[in-house]
Amino acid sequence: MIDARAVVSPQADIAADVEIGPFSVIGPEVSIGAGTWIGPHAVINGPARIGAGNKIFQFASVGEVPQDKKYQGEVTRLEIGDRNVIREFVTINRGTEQGGGVTRIGDGNLFMAYAHVAHDCQIGNHTVLANCATLAGHVEIGDYAFLGGLSAVHQFSKLGESCFIANNTAVTRDVPPYVMAVGQPAEPHSINVVGLERRGFTPDQLLNIRRAYKVLYRSGLKLKEAIEELEKAAETQAEIRPFVDFIKRSSRSIVR
Repeated sequence: MIDARAVVSPQADIAADVEIGPFSVIGPEVSIGAGTWIGPHAVINGPARIGAGNKIFQFASVGEVPQDKKYQGEVTRLEIGDRNVIREFVTINRGTEQGGGVTRIGDGNLFMAYAHVAHDCQIGNHTVLANCATLAGHVEIGDYAFLGGLSAVHQFSKLGESCFIANNTAVTRDVPPYVMAVGQPAEPHSINVVGLERRGFTPDQLLNIRRAYKVLYRSGLKLKEAIEELEKAAETQAEIRPFVDFIKRSSRSIVR
């Protein structure tokens, strides 16, 4: 299943059914799980662990050293879960010692062509990074988030679950769950109705989320006052709890 023209380190741990295309390079300390397909001309360096059922297309660079001047060759790693699709020219870097040492990606994510994931990013499950979406270091992304083409996220920013970042948007502060953010810099626009419907949120849940959005962004309340109102709603509306918890732990302040 490994093309004779590929270069695979004897120190790599490759499952028996992994397919590796011609001219791809797999470095030492790389582990690749069952059912993963790697196209031609991809480069994967370690330490890196790649799970099962992933697809890595041609010219992707996965697990390379971080683009960080502080990095001086320390042992750091990349961890990728299962069933991710990494398209052409995507770049994903390992972590840095200062950032915890690991870049981590969950399951079922889609990285379209030319997307970039910098060092120490933490990405959940079922996210989409459209073409040329770019993450600076230490970014956190929740499950089911969608980043439009040519969007960019500032270092240390957090994006909540099921948020939607429009194309060409520049994210400089945290984006709460369910929120659609637009502009340069990003500003809240509405909630991500389509994404939530695809996840199976009911009309009642969507109504509750709309109300929570209005409390935060349309009521004129100060942030502390809005959080108090949302806390009350979260007591009986479970879908509001991620919204409240995210806002309370925001370190860069939220888009307003």
